[in-house]
Amino acid sequence: MSTPAARPDGVALPAAAAVCVTGAGGFVASWLVSELLQSGRLVRGTVRARSRASHLTSIAGSGRLTLYEADLQSPGTFETPVDGAHTVFHTASPYVVDVADPQRDLVAPAVDGTLNVLQACAKAPSVRRVVLTSSMAAVTDEPDRSRVLTGEDWNTKSSLRRNPYYFSKVQAVGN
Repeated sequence: MSTPAARPDGVALPAAAAVCVTGAGGFVASWLVSELLQSGRLVRGTVRARSRASHLTSIAGSGRLTLYEADLQSPGTFETPVDGAHTVFHTASPYVVDVADPQRDLVAPAVDGTLNVLQACAKAPSVRRVVLTSSMAAVTDEPDRSRVLTGEDWNTKSSLRRNPYYFSKVQAVGN
């Protein structure tokens, strides 16, 4: 087994460490799962329904992938997949453009899901690092090619009526 690279924060990912990827069936997450499996990692992925995750089980190295069904708004649903993981990549969030109720369909699941994952991580002694993915939507809903956005930028314009998906991303990382 190789020695993990030294990191300034002291939280290296050991070569044999398991990782958890929430929302593993999503576009970004499925690429992350693929990369992790290709690098030899043990991956615990959460999906809404295993029956819709065949694209994950066909990835090379999927013998090291365990899938768990999890619901963003169900407290405790992430405890089992997170338990035993060294690092958790939280990518799960609903992405729906046209919704009847933005609070119910986008914001509540994004916020509740983030809180549920973080609570599960806090209970799991194995977890050393949490990576919360978001989107440029949390930074702006009016991209301006004439300037570079930085850590000082924050989306303050989105709301339940104006770009509700963007608003859900702001609320999920801002709470």
